[in-house]
Amino acid sequence: MFVYMQSFFLIMLEVLCCKIFFETFGKKRKEDRRLWNFAILTGWMVSVYFAAMVAEQLFFVFKQGMIVILTALFMMLYLQMGFLKSFILAALFQGLLIAIDYCVLLLNISVFQNMPQMGEDHYIESLLLVIMGKILLFIAVLVIQRYMGKDCYADLTDAEWLRFLIFPIFTIYIIATMITTSGAAADQKKEDLLSLIAFCLAGMNMVVFSLIQDILKREEELRKNKVFQLQAVNQTKMYRSISEDFEKQRKKTHEYKNQIMCMEALATQKKYDELKEYIRNINGSLSKELYTIRTNHVIVDAILNSKYQEMSEKKIVFVFKMNDLSKINMDDEDIVVILSNLLNNAIEACEQCMGKRMIKVKFVQEEHEVILSVKNTYAHKVIYQGEEIQTTKKQEKGEHGIGIKNIADTITKYGGYYVIQNDGKEFYFSSVIPQ
Repeated sequence: MFVYMQSFFLIMLEVLCCKIFFETFGKKRKEDRRLWNFAILTGWMVSVYFAAMVAEQLFFVFKQGMIVILTALFMMLYLQMGFLKSFILAALFQGLLIAIDYCVLLLNISVFQNMPQMGEDHYIESLLLVIMGKILLFIAVLVIQRYMGKDCYADLTDAEWLRFLIFPIFTIYIIATMITTSGAAADQKKEDLLSLIAFCLAGMNMVVFSLIQDILKREEELRKNKVFQLQAVNQTKMYRSISEDFEKQRKKTHEYKNQIMCMEALATQKKYDELKEYIRNINGSLSKELYTIRTNHVIVDAILNSKYQEMSEKKIVFVFKMNDLSKINMDDEDIVVILSNLLNNAIEACEQCMGKRMIKVKFVQEEHEVILSVKNTYAHKVIYQGEEIQTTKKQEKGEHGIGIKNIADTITKYGGYYVIQNDGKEFYFSSVIPQ
């Protein structure tokens, strides 16, 4: 019975490594349905276990083929991918597993000076070697996920990631020590104790990895919640800004009426010299107001005022909230990348709208951070590939999502974070950049 439990635990370690490997290349179909995901993983684990047991005496290639097909089918249900991609990944993982087992066998011969032997007398050495192989597989999968994955685990710095690897490497060292001293195990109880310690160490690696993932995901959620809260505050301030702009416009309209009446009176009285002087004064005051948006930052002012003029020509309502940005700690080129791309995308999206066209922007510098958010109406469906936005454009498919990616890379460069969301009517991008 204990032997069957050991076999099942080895299969479980292999399946967990395979799960991490697959999640590097795909996203869960039902992220929030944990019971469903647990049922799929359990069914997959049990199926692979029985396939390995039933096909134990069969031809090696046939046995591996059964495991690959079962893995592909269950991963197709677990992740958002087709059978062909799932089958190829399953075959690649199985090939990686076989390669690592072969390397462990060579390690046993060259380092431990042991030739592969069968029988109950050498069962503990064989078991420890198999467990070592699973830990090496775990490390290999982590390396693949680190450099090819896109989940929150990749957010670890190199130093943090290397510190995390100390634990599985230490586990390999302990198991290697057990292999070299396993000949001193004089009875079954000592062998069972060695195998139990090895299994516990392997299990702890999986537990530590799971805990780190949960912590990173929780931190990511906290960052997103902070941005969501900022969005709510920003939207409230923007709506207040709308009412203030309407009030200012009402006052200016009243002032323009008085100016027109004055010009009409001067013209009626044929006081043309006074009329010219009056018009000259009005023109001078209007010229001073041509630069509508002033933030005390030359690049920001140039971008915002040029885009404001473009929006006015295209009948797009522009609502903005700015403050003094003269001390913003960012390169001019990076400001152009972020602000120009965001406004260009927003203007292009609004141009496709048949009804309401509106862009709301908040760009303010607070004590230790810069907050930039853009919200706009849109008409066409937002296209996603995995978690990345492609575009709403129908042309230039080779350039889909490049603007968004450049914005994201630039914000990340300054240690900032961002969130993108749409509700079917409005698309919004919010970011916080430390200063």
